[in-house]
Amino acid sequence: MEKENKTMQTLSELRRKGIEALKKELGAIGMARFLRQEEQGEGDYTKEREELLKDFTVDRIWNEMEKKIT
Repeated sequence: MEKENKTMQTLSELRRKGIEALKKELGAIGMARFLRQEEQGEGDYTKEREELLKDFTVDRIWNEMEKKIT
């Protein structure tokens, strides 16, 4: 096995190698089926998202962006 930290891989390189490994092991159709899987997860994403983002208005986001620019 090659050194894991030989050189830091970019995310795109890591993804490419992962897809190659999946294709080699599972075949093209198996790889596609694996990549299409979705985990159900837990909780109510919509409700949680609304709660997390309730204080983020367009004006607040705009003001934060202007602060970073200036």
